[in-house]
Amino acid sequence: MQANMILAIDQGTTSTRAIAFEVSSSGSFSAVAVSQIELAQHFPQSGWVEHDAAEIWRATLQTCREVVRKAGGVGRFAAVGITNQRETSVLWDGATGEPLHRAIVWQDRRTADVTARLAAEGHEAKVQGATGLILDPYFSASKYAWLLDAVPGARERAAKGEVKLGTIDAWLIWKLTGGQSHVTDATNASRSSLMDLKTLQWRDDLCDLFDVPMQALPEIRGCADHLGDCDASLLGRALPIHGAAGDQQAALVGHGALAAGDAKITYGTGAFLVANVGDQPVASTSRLLGTLGYAADGHVAYALEGSIFSAGSAIQWLRDGLKVISDSRQSEAMAQTLKDNGGVYLVPGFTGLGAPWWKPEARGTVIGLTRDSGPAHFVRAALESLAYQTRDLLDALKADGAPALTRLKVDGGVTANAFAMQFVADICEVEVERPAFQEMTAMGAARLAAFGVGLTEALWTAPAEAPAVWRPRMGEAERARLLKGWRGAVKAAIIAAAPDDGGDAA
Repeated sequence: MQANMILAIDQGTTSTRAIAFEVSSSGSFSAVAVSQIELAQHFPQSGWVEHDAAEIWRATLQTCREVVRKAGGVGRFAAVGITNQRETSVLWDGATGEPLHRAIVWQDRRTADVTARLAAEGHEAKVQGATGLILDPYFSASKYAWLLDAVPGARERAAKGEVKLGTIDAWLIWKLTGGQSHVTDATNASRSSLMDLKTLQWRDDLCDLFDVPMQALPEIRGCADHLGDCDASLLGRALPIHGAAGDQQAALVGHGALAAGDAKITYGTGAFLVANVGDQPVASTSRLLGTLGYAADGHVAYALEGSIFSAGSAIQWLRDGLKVISDSRQSEAMAQTLKDNGGVYLVPGFTGLGAPWWKPEARGTVIGLTRDSGPAHFVRAALESLAYQTRDLLDALKADGAPALTRLKVDGGVTANAFAMQFVADICEVEVERPAFQEMTAMGAARLAAFGVGLTEALWTAPAEAPAVWRPRMGEAERARLLKGWRGAVKAAIIAAAPDDGGDAA
């Protein structure tokens, strides 16, 4: 039996998935089996978001076993690839392999005071110069420190190497290998505020700054390196783990955006623009993030990234919070019942505003309501906010000297909404291209693993399927009017979130 399949693990913010990809002799990939389990989210306080790492592991093992069974047995598989929600931070016992606290999710803002203090003390230039990242609670370092302080004795044990820190990829690799591999890939490490972007190694001075003992951190490896072997008792055979990347970098590889000037945006719970800038890091002056695109086969590609904290989560809020829709798919038809937005704008700052604003204290804001406003206006405003936030990121990318994009590759669940994608094309003045196969994060993990284990000779080959394309059709005057309204809404959201200084209102 030919072992020509890759088991791709896609551990996201709202679900855990496993997908079996069959790799043809020509290097094309086809998904042959999938299993998915939704993930519970916990909100202990305002701005706090947590996951149960043990639940994530159980779901990972269950979905992997189901996919292996569906695909014809473990003998069909050559390797495992992993992609994951980035920055989400786990603390676990090195002896028992049990998590010592719920994982702190990337959206979590509990350490905003820590990063604000470090910024006020003048440390941001150093951190950004070394890592490409600004000081923000989004990234893993301050989460790691919080976990070490929150669990009694953890800091002392971490200094001895008895407890482990890592992002979800490191946690899953540890569990899959039975505790034999404490490793992370360079893209996930690049999101920690602790890794030097040029050397791809942890920095002592940054670990000291954030008070994170290096002894507890995983070893950094390339995205297609051998990361360990699955314990044979888990899946029936000791499959090698030969590929890993954070979800947004995996999507970059999945789209084949491997050359400088290529860009993609993934619309998931959040939305993430990643633009390949080539083999040297670029320092952003527009509050975008310098990050690693991928590191494989001795080649390193860097990227600029803009992060939108609430994208698909805004649609979930309409469904689960406001209950104006019962299914996310209803949003497209509901938005199209209106001829325009009626002057209603939603700034979905539910967990703060990301790039280029970086206002962790901001909260969701709706402006422009009249007596004529109804549920459809909320739905349309939520969908339109995806495009406005994307335009903010593209404007920042252009200000950093990147060439203007003519085509934007998109993926993620929200891209099934044709109204939203057409509005992105109109507001951003770009062609929007959606591949026929949507699971680009899992595809990227599979491509890295297949390349790493030698199933393919190249990271990417052009897909045979024609993508869906939306082209701009909005007039310039209408676009300018809508953008002016959006920018006013963002300003209102930021002002509303500002602390009261006790003075008179302006």
